[in-house]
Amino acid sequence: MRQFLTAALGLALLSSTASLTPCALAAAPPSQSPPSPVQALPVQEGLMPVRVDKGQGKIFLTLPAPGADGVMARYLYTPALRTGLGSAPTFLDRGRIGQTQLLAFRLLGGKVAIQFENPRFRNPTAPGASVDFATSLVWMGDAVPLPDGRVAVDIAKFLAADTLGIAKSLGQEGDAIGTGGAPQGAGKGFRLDAALSAADPTTLKLFPDNLEVDALQTYTSDHPGAEVENIAPDARQVSFTVHHSFVRLPGPGFTPRAFDPRMGGFSTQAVDYGRPLGQDVVHDVANRFRLEKVDPAAARSRVKKPIIFYLDRTVPEPMRTALLEGITWWAQAFEAAGYIDAFKAEPLPDGVDPLDARYNVVNWVDRATRGWSYGQEIVDPRTGEIVKGMVVLGSERVRQDILIFQGLVGADKIGTGGANDPVKVALARLRQLGAHEVGHALGFAHNFAASTQGRASVMDYPAPRIGLVDGHPDLSDAYGTGVGAWDLATVDWLYGAAPSGQDDQAAADAKAAAAVAAGLRYVQDDNARRPDTAQPWGGLWDDGADPVAELTRLMGVRRAAIDQFGLKALAPGEAVAELRRRFVPIWLLHRYQVNAAAKSVGGVTFAYSVKGDGREASAPVPADTQRAALSVLLATLSADQLRVPAGLLPLLSAARNGSDNRQFDIELFATAGGPVFDPLVAADVASTVTLSTLLAPSRLARLETQHAADPQAPGVNEVLERLMAAVLPERTDAITRRVAYRALVTMAQVARRPGTTPEVAALLDQRVHEVAEGLARGRGDAEERAWGISLARQLLDPQQADKLLADRPRAVDVPPGDPIGGESDWMDLP
Repeated sequence: MRQFLTAALGLALLSSTASLTPCALAAAPPSQSPPSPVQALPVQEGLMPVRVDKGQGKIFLTLPAPGADGVMARYLYTPALRTGLGSAPTFLDRGRIGQTQLLAFRLLGGKVAIQFENPRFRNPTAPGASVDFATSLVWMGDAVPLPDGRVAVDIAKFLAADTLGIAKSLGQEGDAIGTGGAPQGAGKGFRLDAALSAADPTTLKLFPDNLEVDALQTYTSDHPGAEVENIAPDARQVSFTVHHSFVRLPGPGFTPRAFDPRMGGFSTQAVDYGRPLGQDVVHDVANRFRLEKVDPAAARSRVKKPIIFYLDRTVPEPMRTALLEGITWWAQAFEAAGYIDAFKAEPLPDGVDPLDARYNVVNWVDRATRGWSYGQEIVDPRTGEIVKGMVVLGSERVRQDILIFQGLVGADKIGTGGANDPVKVALARLRQLGAHEVGHALGFAHNFAASTQGRASVMDYPAPRIGLVDGHPDLSDAYGTGVGAWDLATVDWLYGAAPSGQDDQAAADAKAAAAVAAGLRYVQDDNARRPDTAQPWGGLWDDGADPVAELTRLMGVRRAAIDQFGLKALAPGEAVAELRRRFVPIWLLHRYQVNAAAKSVGGVTFAYSVKGDGREASAPVPADTQRAALSVLLATLSADQLRVPAGLLPLLSAARNGSDNRQFDIELFATAGGPVFDPLVAADVASTVTLSTLLAPSRLARLETQHAADPQAPGVNEVLERLMAAVLPERTDAITRRVAYRALVTMAQVARRPGTTPEVAALLDQRVHEVAEGLARGRGDAEERAWGISLARQLLDPQQADKLLADRPRAVDVPPGDPIGGESDWMDLP
């Protein structure tokens, strides 16, 4: 979950140097005036001459005399975090990069302005970017004329400004206020405190093609949230070291490749008003590194400059070796595309700054809680050329994986070296993660259909493949090894060179067509990440060629894992209270496969097609497949699947003692008071997982639309009838009543949601009303009658219904399954 961060803005053709016409502000000859104090400072040579006044905290750049347009120089500019917050939800991690800008230094009277240009919009009849679209002038400082016509400017204050957007990130999680009045997440109202922020001239490093320098920035708020309070010494004042890179514009010779929807990847948009009439002015080019063969005519050749990713020196063993092995998998794909020794993974050399723009780096980041990893790109916004890859891997992820595997096979397997050793399995997962995130930095997007085609890509989110051997969970085939068929195809499409004498774009188009002809599936984030999306092949953390059949199989694995769960999940001497945390992912082992199977209900199979590829028309999932998926989903609501073994309850109620641990606290089911485990909450959570995706407004809208078009296809009424038949007839114990309660309340809530169509809302409302009238008549023993009559009274009375159906009434929170904190994933977001 990377999610991923890309710095590309667009496409334009701009000169990297300005003409050196005389500067109107040139100083008088030295014989007539004393030298400027700036001239007395020692000069450092590199990308530009730089003078540093450490005592005054000033950093003077020496810029060429301006051209006719006032521009003195252009560079790629990217800010990044050298130090992070240590909180996953804010994404303020060491190594996070900001948006790459095309930065111009422009002389305006006696001032030097820093302007972010807008190369996305272009007009071939106007020089550079289109003059009809806004640029952003972000800073202005005093110009210091030099005798030779050049100009010096102190950029220290610019470096102390919030160009990375830290204040916004700190506020992203702070919109909600908790019931106790405390801001949730990072907090609210964080602002840059200029009095506590300054550039650090001692950090400046100057190279022939780039300048690197840091600044200390402090953000203050009177309303810090839980994430900040959990970490910062003084939560009201949070400081970061922000790194700034100024990079020479890449030279000519890079060939952009048109983005192809069939192959996906990250792209840079251009709006070119010079395109021929009949063509869309908006188009994309695929982001990629410059990779050139020594012998362009050879089918296989060494390269002029290999792509090398360097691994952070802070990664400890055995994680270091595992990551290097996984990242190196990409070498196989580049070899297959005709590039010899074109891709490498190596430890970061001593003395190299990981934020140096010349090095692609995989950073190992510690956080207070587990969270996403992500792959980032610094991209030339004119062409889509990747000039640096930057990966962030969260160190807690591998430890969380081990906890889950301990819950499946037992802590006694740790260190055995066998197929079920949780450490061994977690390292296999880490290899895949390293390859995945570096894949993003190479230009590749997620492919969430790969798990349905035999692990066709490392760019999917891989669920651990859990087998059953003699009735016991088995992890011997948990994760695959190496890149898959999709990875080979996408590397060849994005990086492969055209055969000698053949048009480059035509060759790329042919490779995309070949991938389609081979039947390779591709589903990207927009059509996969949300559980209610329609594409039946686009699941996260799912497995198997048939998502519906896999859910049935996985429910059997889950049942075995739950029945065998207990003290064996703990190491000797470990606190028994840890069982409560370790039990959650075992109990919810099916949560992602539920989402994957549900996508067949009201599902539509479609492709990112182009005219002529034979996949232009989308098609609904066959009715029998939809009904089979509905049957499997409803089976997850049976009492047998939602009953916690009685023998586990005393163990799951063990008390915890010691200092607060936020990672522990946020991963638990709500209890019945103190540490007392509540099995009804566990049943409620598991039923919510199924009901929330099955009754999602967009899914119900698709069901109603398809039923109107084809009366033989399932519709909303059929789904509601089968749901009520599954949860209403047997209400003889607390679990079945809780599940029925959750189903009815969810239906009533969905009927009131703004996103629910009027037609679907009417069907839901009427069905709830009919059921409530039946409940009001009472049946069964005293407890069942009381339950039914009470719920009916609340549903039928408008005022009581308003209270009942308010947002999340008497609901249980589903513990986060992501790396912790977002959507509905388990152990990753690249």
